[in-house]
Amino acid sequence: MGRWTAANIPRQDGKLAIVTGSNSGIGLRAASELARAGCVVILACRSRDKASAAKRRIEQETPGAKVVATVLDLANLTSVRSYAAAFVDHSRRLDILINNAGVMALPRRQTTADGFELQFGTNHLGHFALTGLLLPALLTAPAARVVTVSSIAHREGRIRFENLQWEQGYKPWPAYRQSKLANLLFGMELERKFEQAGVTARSMVVHPGVANTSLFLNGPGAGKGILNSFIPRLIGWVAQSDERGALPTLYGATAPEAQGGRFYGPDGFRQMRGYPVDVEPEAQAKDATLAARLWQVSERLTGVQYHFSAR
Repeated sequence: MGRWTAANIPRQDGKLAIVTGSNSGIGLRAASELARAGCVVILACRSRDKASAAKRRIEQETPGAKVVATVLDLANLTSVRSYAAAFVDHSRRLDILINNAGVMALPRRQTTADGFELQFGTNHLGHFALTGLLLPALLTAPAARVVTVSSIAHREGRIRFENLQWEQGYKPWPAYRQSKLANLLFGMELERKFEQAGVTARSMVVHPGVANTSLFLNGPGAGKGILNSFIPRLIGWVAQSDERGALPTLYGATAPEAQGGRFYGPDGFRQMRGYPVDVEPEAQAKDATLAARLWQVSERLTGVQYHFSAR
């Protein structure tokens, strides 16, 4: 593949993208580069103020960029439903959906508006519902791409169906790893369903390696104790920039050679940093039976059913 960078992004004129969690970090960098390539980018952020600030920043960096600031709370299924319905009702096609927003290793158990453990509810269930509800717009596009951002943390992840919402014995990192494994299982199963339905849309999963973003400060860095206070400094030593961390996302979203059902991440030591390449997920992420079970549970929890035909 060689050293793929943002300079390799083909022109995206005429395309429309939604990037969740695009007010900072990897989401902001991905949105900015897509806009620079001519894509109309919708910033889907939990805060209107932060979305508007991100819009101004992108427009300052790229005069003439076409960017729209919108509010989406992935931790609230009512917000997800309203957001998707408003988009689809405008009969717009959606070329790129980047499922990027997330929370990481929260020191104490928190829940979404619907009572789900916050990491599983936001990182997985919110995106599962959003993608399903936006499916009519995705299938209207000639070759839509759904890019779901996972993590190297999926390596030790396990889907605890017996305690999915961590109501017993909550542990920050195992809960995060479960949500990131769920992202991978979802993205791979979505590609299987696209192929079975014979549609042109494609689903791929990416991970940024270790990138220095606000995830660490708002998650493990927000707790008390010596370890928590040390985490931001440790990340500063080993992490790559958010610009570099966004490359696998941008590769999956735009590279002509990127394929559905693949996992893209950095090419460096233990995939912690580097340039995007095709990487191998852990065995549990390739378990089609596990993915199908998680899909069924996700449909039940969110009430969202996938229909693979354009409206």
